[in-house]
Order: sequence, then structure tokens, then C-alpha cells
Amino acid sequence: MFSAYSGWVIGAALLLAVVSLVTAIRNRPMGALILAGLVLVELALVVQAVIALPKAGQVTEQATFVGYLIGTIVIPPAALWWGRAERTRWGPAVIAVAAFTAGVMTGRLLQLWDMP
Repeated sequence: MFSAYSGWVIGAALLLAVVSLVTAIRNRPMGALILAGLVLVELALVVQAVIALPKAGQVTEQATFVGYLIGTIVIPPAALWWGRAERTRWGPAVIAVAAFTAGVMTGRLLQLWDMP
């Protein structure tokens, strides 16, 4: 994995988490900005997985690495489905938790990648 690219993915996910959290605190439903941000983060995570998956054999903890890769791809669509269904402040709160989780999982992927 590329550390610079993963850094941007983490930054985008954490920015989305903050925007979603502020929206939830303001008691607003999910808007187009959060939806677009979640789609962009998902696309970035898919690109990251496409880059990293062929080289997963170089990682010492392969099962954990692949599990995290799959988890980062699955969480945003699940959060989107749940966030769209919940039209109260809890919809953006779900997106905030999912975006934060995706950022943390990407950071863990970097740790696994850099392990000797």
C-alpha cells in the first residue's frame, strides 16, 4: 500500500466523520454533501483495495489484512443504507461512526503492511 494515498484516505474519512457529526449535532438529516463524501470515500477505499490485494502475500498477517480490506469496503455502503433509512439526526451519526471506523481501519492496514 502507498502511505501517502492511505493518508489521504484517512484524512478524507475523518473529515467526513467530522462533517457528519456536526450535522448530527445540529439535528439535521443527511444531505447531498454527506452522501457525496461517503461515495468518494468508498471509491477511494475500493481503489486502495485494488492496489493492496494483489500484494497481500507480502504481509505476515494475511488473513487480518484481507479482513480489514474487505471490512473497509463493506462498512460505507452499509452505513449509507442505514443512514438513508434513518431520516433523523441519527442518520448522519451512523455515517460519522462508519467514516471514523474506515479511517481507523485504514490506519491499521498501514500498520499491518509495514510490519516486518
